[in-house]
Amino acid sequence: MKRGGRLFVLFSLSLAALLVVSGCSSTSEAGRAAAELPGGTSTAGPGGATPDAEGDSSGDPSGSPSATPTTAPSRKPSGASPNAADRRAGIKSRRVVDRLSGRFVTVSGSSKAPGEGRVTRIKVQVESGLPVDGQVFATFVMDTLNDSRSWGHDGSHTFARTDGAYDVRVVLASPETSRGMCRPLETLGRLSCRSGDAAVLTYYRWVNAIPDYGRDRTGYRHYVVNHEVGHALGHGHVSCPGRGEPAPVMMQQTKGLKGCEPNPWPFP
Repeated sequence: MKRGGRLFVLFSLSLAALLVVSGCSSTSEAGRAAAELPGGTSTAGPGGATPDAEGDSSGDPSGSPSATPTTAPSRKPSGASPNAADRRAGIKSRRVVDRLSGRFVTVSGSSKAPGEGRVTRIKVQVESGLPVDGQVFATFVMDTLNDSRSWGHDGSHTFARTDGAYDVRVVLASPETSRGMCRPLETLGRLSCRSGDAAVLTYYRWVNAIPDYGRDRTGYRHYVVNHEVGHALGHGHVSCPGRGEPAPVMMQQTKGLKGCEPNPWPFP
């Protein structure tokens, strides 16, 4: 082969090697970028879509967070001091810490079901470290469920409170603990869910409610209790029936009312 031909072949081989090395470098950079995402995971599901949340989860019903709990930075909502409505919901501070211990305290005490119908035993639990009066929170939960506009309206259900054997747990948890409990649904700690035997309420939303409810945070808190316990009773999601209509309690209201009006009750 002529000298010029040999030089051309050597040049081609060198160029090919350079392209391979460059490709490996790009792949490595992409891998590092993915590994540096918060929490080491992406919030996107298959095809890049964010999975559904505020609903049923087939996740671990034991309620154990999937990550080792550590204290995370807190978020201070506007109006950090609780008002009268906050205090009626058990809130002692509106300061929201993203991740706490992951351990839960069962609120002590029991009460008989006040009505007729199938009795559902409710155990109320609060994550250790939350600035919450557990007894006041438990009273709010039970008053919601036994309200005449709630699931017992037609006489089919009534709710007893227990600190022993139970049918449904109502759990109030920090954002990251609730996120772990709700997996495989991705809530980002901002949505609540039903997971196994637990109606999991995120403290972020318990404090802040949603803009569509305006200043009526109490109404939103009634809604989220009724919605997640509704899943435990076997009810699935429904859509807004039409603009200006009351939002069904099993609508995912936290994601927006879609033209419906705020409504926290199964039987308003």
